[in-house]
Amino acid sequence: MTTLQIGLIVLVAIIIVGGIVAWSAMRRRRTEQLTERYGPEYQRTVETKGDQREAERELEARQKRVEGLEIRRLSNDERDDYLARWKETQARFVDDPPAAISEADGLVQDVMQARGYPMVDFEQRAADISVDHPHVVEEYRAAHATAEKDVAGGVETEDLRQAMVHYRALFDDLLETDAPTSEPELEAGGVR
Repeated sequence: MTTLQIGLIVLVAIIIVGGIVAWSAMRRRRTEQLTERYGPEYQRTVETKGDQREAERELEARQKRVEGLEIRRLSNDERDDYLARWKETQARFVDDPPAAISEADGLVQDVMQARGYPMVDFEQRAADISVDHPHVVEEYRAAHATAEKDVAGGVETEDLRQAMVHYRALFDDLLETDAPTSEPELEAGGVR
């Protein structure tokens, strides 16, 4: 082999190694960005999909889908109306927890729809919400699961209370308020 051939082989090897290092760094950065953006939802999606690359493609597809939606902020009047409706729903919890949970679920959906989220099946709503509200989407899932269990056969009041707290977390996030929607905290059996 000539010196020129050896030099070309070394150059090609350097280019290949450099490409692999750059590709690896891009993948690591992509993972870091998705982990940072989605928090616990990132890990949940990886576990659900069973494959990190597939999960990352799913999260990026969600993001692209939501970017295509016309999500808007609520007006002050709309926000105030929803806050008043939430307080009525929460007060109803004392006398009729199952009805209050059903109303809370509907109210969250109303706010989502008013903001511009499509009202399709629950899993798609949760996926859409996870893009802009990743730290409360798991609370939404938990609340919804409790509401479904209650419809199917009833659950304990404490479980309904916890579902109400979960709905409230998403509700507050959707309204984009800094303070919680309610003054009193829900306690087992009623409002404190």
